[in-house]
Amino acid sequence: MKEFLISLLNFFGLAWWVEVKTSAPRCIYYFGPFLTDGEAESAKAGYVEDIENEGAEGVSVSIHRCKPITLTVAEDLGKFGDGGLLPV
Repeated sequence: MKEFLISLLNFFGLAWWVEVKTSAPRCIYYFGPFLTDGEAESAKAGYVEDIENEGAEGVSVSIHRCKPITLTVAEDLGKFGDGGLLPV
């Protein structure tokens, strides 16, 4: 039942996502969806740790409601301008 609710919220752009931006390499990563901001907050440390272990620098994290169309947006993939989000 929880998965259905998350899918429904995500469909309407109301699910919570962890957005991790790095400056080197210049990327944006999206992790989620989550039912609540608290669930996303609890999970973010693991995502940041993984990205830092891969050698990323200049890491910043935000948690917000959005609807990513691409889970990894990288400058070298030619998709950095749109940020990987759909307008909701």
